[in-house]
Amino acid sequence: MAHYAQLDDNSTVLTVVVIADSDTLDGEGNESEVVGIVFCKSLWGSDTNWKKTSYNTTANVYDSGRDAFYSPKPYPSHTLNETTCIWEAPTANPAGDNPAEGVQKYDWDESSLSWVAI
Repeated sequence: MAHYAQLDDNSTVLTVVVIADSDTLDGEGNESEVVGIVFCKSLWGSDTNWKKTSYNTTANVYDSGRDAFYSPKPYPSHTLNETTCIWEAPTANPAGDNPAEGVQKYDWDESSLSWVAI
């Protein structure tokens, strides 16, 4: 199955649809993003805007310059990691990126620009 995101004029994801792989194949039987986009436009209108996406993304903004999907900026102090396209706080989370079960968890507090135990 192939996943395509419909984008508005600001490149915000409106919806993600799943289409059959067979609907993305070119004349030589190769998967083609362009063919998938044409298929989506045939169903939802030629004036719609589509981009192939991953089935496991929760991002809802597409950046054509980076050719990447990412989430909106969560806090003014965060910066976008250009390699991962993930927003990062000015300091690392004390629990790490993926805290294990039973490990103290933290939430970002923008007013103090620090992590607060939750």
